[in-house]
Amino acid sequence: MIGLQLGSIGLALLLAPLYGGLVRHLRARLQNRRGPSLLQEYFDIYKLLHKESVVGEDASALFLAVPYLIFALLVLVSGMIPWYTTAIAMTPVADAIVLVGLLGAVRMLSALAAMDQGTAFGSLGARRDLLVGFLAEPALLTVLFIASMSTYSTSLSHIVETLLARPPSLDPSMLFAAIAFCMVALAENARLPVDNPDTHLELTMIHEAMLLETSGRHLALMNWAYDLKLLIYSGLAIALFCPWGIATGGAWGADVLALLVLMLKLLVLAAGLALLETMSAKLRIFRVPEFLGTAFMFGVMGMLVHVLLEA
Repeated sequence: MIGLQLGSIGLALLLAPLYGGLVRHLRARLQNRRGPSLLQEYFDIYKLLHKESVVGEDASALFLAVPYLIFALLVLVSGMIPWYTTAIAMTPVADAIVLVGLLGAVRMLSALAAMDQGTAFGSLGARRDLLVGFLAEPALLTVLFIASMSTYSTSLSHIVETLLARPPSLDPSMLFAAIAFCMVALAENARLPVDNPDTHLELTMIHEAMLLETSGRHLALMNWAYDLKLLIYSGLAIALFCPWGIATGGAWGADVLALLVLMLKLLVLAAGLALLETMSAKLRIFRVPEFLGTAFMFGVMGMLVHVLLEA
């Protein structure tokens, strides 16, 4: 189990830049542009890791420590997701509530680091990001509560194993949960229509405003961490709404097959995300609460439908 756990974390670290690059490449192709190479993220991270970080005079030790803390927290979260096997060593602590708490800690650290420099753009991005998180976390909790109510457990591995043991069927509550989760994932990962990851317009940017003062190896770690966060949400979507093909027994043959199935699922998710971003326009910041409020309502509707069907 320890070997599978280390393999799962290592796979996430290696795949994260490729997955982020794949989404950018597919989106560029859909927009009739050549776009960056699939390996461009690896080149950028390598280049930034070999550059010196420029830090402002007003920055505290917190600003220097946050990139390493965020990266470590997201590596920990990546080890909790049973995206291709449930036979992982972190199963006892891979809890849905713990997962939300760790992701909330990542947001808090990001906001603190952005405000630590005392710049206008950093504080602007931090406030906007905290607003998004304040609205997105309740919706994410409702999604996880629906899965927990359906399987009588908050353990991610147990949820996946219970879903795999059931015959394929159309569950209306999980359908509402899937819609809510997609909306939350777009907001949490600074994707369209909530935020544009490629913009540097000061009136619209959220995520990029928080990284304007970050450079060198610190920027490399932050970019790598946010690619890892996108992969984590994709892996969580696979575990909750498309668990078929995930290995449960720890056999090497089943694990290899599960890895192949995982790659196919990630390719489909990347293509879907690229298509959605191509077809979407960015919302005004004042419309974001409506967007995430709708996600929360879908989550609540899923909980109510589950209770009514169980009654």
